[in-house]
Amino acid sequence: MRILITNDDGVDAPGIAIMADIAAALSDDVWIVAPDGNQSGAGHRFTLGRELSLEQRGPRRFSVTGGSPADCVVAGMTHLLADKPADLVLSGVNAGQNLGDIVNCSGTAAGAREGALQGAVGIAMSQAIDYERSRTVDWSNSIRFGTDVVRAILSARGQDDVFYNVNFPVCPPGEVAGITAVPHQRFSRSAFRYYPSDREGEFFISIPETPMPLDPNADFEVLRRRNTITVTPFALQQTEKMALERLSNLRLSPEA
Repeated sequence: MRILITNDDGVDAPGIAIMADIAAALSDDVWIVAPDGNQSGAGHRFTLGRELSLEQRGPRRFSVTGGSPADCVVAGMTHLLADKPADLVLSGVNAGQNLGDIVNCSGTAAGAREGALQGAVGIAMSQAIDYERSRTVDWSNSIRFGTDVVRAILSARGQDDVFYNVNFPVCPPGEVAGITAVPHQRFSRSAFRYYPSDREGEFFISIPETPMPLDPNADFEVLRRRNTITVTPFALQQTEKMALERLSNLRLSPEA
């Protein structure tokens, strides 16, 4: 099995080293192509109309200057590995959870999504942080369970047109209550808001609070309250079938 690794925290981030260890337990044909710096929140952005460059950082290890995770996967799959594209694209391990509608802007998720769009199995992984207590990342659960999670997904998957989003809980490894497949939390509104800066006239786009209510059976609450590793399959075909049916009789007026 050929494996391609990317992330959105940058090629030198600690989470990508953990992902490399996860991949090494599965294959001896592992490649890393990741951004040269932090690309958190980049989503599935492509850098179009501007030149990018690949820098080799070591054997089968490359960075893309100024590139997004999606750029990195394309460079890896269609250039570096063009003779034999990767069978599995692993994105992460991200520092901080990727849950609910926030996945829509996640560069980590986009790396796995682009991997799946390129024909591989795409799996994004994130290690949750308890932001109310500390911003320090405890990678213990990613290290302990990461390889088992990949194996479990590979053994259970079918020919579904999906990519997978995995989150590891914040708790000691001995308190992890297993692994479960869950839907993502669809928030009642966007979680992102204008957030004023202490500097006059400046502001941030941030998540000042989690939109409520929360579904106790969706990824956000299952990860937080049950100490369970969550796995969510996301469809690549995004057409809403019921809405499509409702729109099947659309017509322009004769006067149009």
